[in-house]
Amino acid sequence: MPKAAPMTPIRRRKLIYSYAPDWALTIVLAAFFFSLDKVDGYRRVFSLEDSSIRHPYAVHERVPNVALYFICFVAPFLIMPIVNFITVRSWWDFHNSSLGLILGLSMTGSLTQIVKITVGRPRPDLLDRCKPPPGLTDPPYGSTDWTVCTQTDNGILRDGFRSFFSGHSSMSFAGLGFLAYYLAGKVHLFDNRGHASKAWLALSPFMAASLVAISRTMDYRHHWQDVLVGSLVGTFFAFFTYRQYYPPLSSELSHRPYSPRIKREDNDRAVLPTHIDQFNGQTNIGNRHQYSDSTDDHFELAGTVPRPPGPGRLENVWKQGAGSPDLSQEDVVAGGSANIQSTSGGAFVPLRNPGTTMT
Repeated sequence: MPKAAPMTPIRRRKLIYSYAPDWALTIVLAAFFFSLDKVDGYRRVFSLEDSSIRHPYAVHERVPNVALYFICFVAPFLIMPIVNFITVRSWWDFHNSSLGLILGLSMTGSLTQIVKITVGRPRPDLLDRCKPPPGLTDPPYGSTDWTVCTQTDNGILRDGFRSFFSGHSSMSFAGLGFLAYYLAGKVHLFDNRGHASKAWLALSPFMAASLVAISRTMDYRHHWQDVLVGSLVGTFFAFFTYRQYYPPLSSELSHRPYSPRIKREDNDRAVLPTHIDQFNGQTNIGNRHQYSDSTDDHFELAGTVPRPPGPGRLENVWKQGAGSPDLSQEDVVAGGSANIQSTSGGAFVPLRNPGTTMT
């Protein structure tokens, strides 16, 4: 197997420029997440007779915010390099895992804060935070608002209207969920063989995240719906960001990260990419639309998985079918970019199987 070409200064510069927006986005989202914490959001009306918000206010939480940051970020950030060293020993794997983890947490945190301050759902301990005057009752045919509260600490009162959805649940499932997917990929959990040890290892982060989520109901910080939705949101973003930088867990190369999304330099290509004509079975050299399924290390960085070929530049994709009345949406979806040929006039027409009868 040919060895990968050495990293040139030009390619290294292109690599940095290619992923700089990703890191910038994570930093902006993280700053946005922390900036929303002091915002006075919407505060829903409530009933003084509602038993679901009459629980005691826990001064000391089982999982405070500092512990949450260690659980959802520090722990995965330290564990993944250790797994990397034991398994693939790849600096690019370290880059992808770190970027995916931070991006998932920042996206989860930003969405969580936005929903919290706009929904304004009372927490289960709201009345204990509010401290309404003794003997106060709801107005006839109405509800009570936060202005009746005698609580002098605005921070405690403001936080009392941020029940939906649980930030501890979403953040813990986003961070530990990403770690779970990372471990599942490294041990090839879905290799159709079935190993209990692999299942326990890969799912253990989800168990830890579940304990964090359950603790929020024990402290009467959240209703069960808040915890459930937060857990689902965190799991979704963990999977979403993992799949941006890693192949499917069912892949035979699930232990490797995706290769960089920049093209190799021409003088680095030892072997030309090949294109398999799916209609006549012929091999065409140099076609850039659909590469073979080769997973040799010389394709990109050593120890990475080649990214699936995309549809091309967006401006070209958007122009597909322009000026061609014979090209329908069904042709584009069914045929894909491999079945579309560019004409001299700039329009795209579908390439049909010779055995297909046109009506």
